[in-house]
Amino acid sequence: MEETSVGEAAYRRVRSDILFGRLAPGQRLGLDWMRQTYGISVSTLRELLSRLSSEELVTAEGQRGFEVAAVSPEDFREVADLRLLLETHAMAQSFQAGGLDWEGQVVAAHHKLAALERRLISGEAAQPAVWKRYDWEFHHALIAACGSRALLQAHAAAYDRYLRYQMVAVVFRGAVAAEEHQKLLEAALGRDRKAAERILRAHIDGCVSQVLEAGTLEALRRSR
Repeated sequence: MEETSVGEAAYRRVRSDILFGRLAPGQRLGLDWMRQTYGISVSTLRELLSRLSSEELVTAEGQRGFEVAAVSPEDFREVADLRLLLETHAMAQSFQAGGLDWEGQVVAAHHKLAALERRLISGEAAQPAVWKRYDWEFHHALIAACGSRALLQAHAAAYDRYLRYQMVAVVFRGAVAAEEHQKLLEAALGRDRKAAERILRAHIDGCVSQVLEAGTLEALRRSR
């Protein structure tokens, strides 16, 4: 049980380091370095790296071992399209099935996110992990009543891959994103599926455009 707990904790730590860019795209993940950095056995490392490989967050390089999965504009577009597809479908189901408890969950999640966004817009510093946790909680709340565990799991995986691109490019769209979140809240409470789909598409497309215009992904690809 203890070994399982240690392995799970290490998996979550490495995964978080990849998602938030502390382990850079294309970075070699040597077993000796990782063993010393994360304080776990080689066998545990191999297991968690295999698990991360199945999530497409690391790639196996034959006899060379593992490295953090590369990023590219093409992959980001695919990841964004997948997130939009899953979230739009789950949101429609959630709007139909959600009751007062679900509405309360959505309102509470938006309240935290909006408060943090106001601080960020005013120039205050905030930890990226906190900002993205509140963003995740709001978007997850919107789809929480969809009734499908498999759909929620698929969406969580797509959201995390999308999140990595945001963190690599250090993208916060400021007042525009905050306004889109407010409109998503209003659409959810009004059960306006078409409006929510339109706003969500603009929300995701806007982020993709900003990341690609920044040129960070192309720069990373050329540096490999």
